[in-house]
Amino acid sequence: MEIYKNLSGNSGITHYEIGEDYIDVKFIDNPTIYFYCNKKISKAHINKMKDLAKKGKGLCTYIAQNPEIKDNFSKR
Repeated sequence: MEIYKNLSGNSGITHYEIGEDYIDVKFIDNPTIYFYCNKKISKAHINKMKDLAKKGKGLCTYIAQNPEIKDNFSKR
């Protein structure tokens, strides 16, 4: 997994991994990997999450503010 840049300095995300149709996210103080894929979430949301992960800012907020994302994940 890649280290999340956390440019805002207060993100709840520490790492991420991008695949063709998914993104894995690891949150602070939680060993679980959260798997978000386009089978449960729209491709537009997945692509936005990938962009935010690469930028290192805004991903945690985006997840928290979108119920379609926040409630549709699998754990790895």
